[in-house]
Amino acid sequence: SRPVKPQTPCSSSKPPPAIDVVDFIQLLKRLSDYQVEYVLVGGLAAATYGSSLVTQDVDVCVNLELANLIRLKKAVIDLNPVHRLTPNHLKFDPSESELSCVKNLSLQTDLGALDCLGQIKGLGDYQDVEARAENIQLEGITVRILSLEALIEAKRAMDRPKDQETVRQLKGIQKSPPENR
Repeated sequence: SRPVKPQTPCSSSKPPPAIDVVDFIQLLKRLSDYQVEYVLVGGLAAATYGSSLVTQDVDVCVNLELANLIRLKKAVIDLNPVHRLTPNHLKFDPSESELSCVKNLSLQTDLGALDCLGQIKGLGDYQDVEARAENIQLEGITVRILSLEALIEAKRAMDRPKDQETVRQLKGIQKSPPENR
């Protein structure tokens, strides 16, 4: 597997170590082990379908119900999570009342960057995304992943240059016979 560097703010004094894609799988395993309700979306989902673009984080759409967010916290708390988009990288250790207000989380952990999103542009909230997901086996764990068609819709709605390239690649993959995917 190929190492990738997680995204870091410009204020960081030293670059973080390269994160191996295997660590991304370990993040997903953690979420699954703690029974966090999530759907894999974003670059890692695109790579799973065969996109050649390199990703710097794990993007998941999560159920924002408090019980699920408590499981999420338990899944990552011993991985030294910090809010990677805040000045000084504040430690992630919220109370239940703070968790009840969460809409999105951008965390840096010992296993890499993890973005937990409450909704996906072009698709809707967790329930809408979950309805468009399917199960796959990834390194021995069952992962809910956004369907190829829904991922294309979401990437098209984002409309950033990297998303446009991802759409182009995913449309090509979509046209290939299923046995070649």
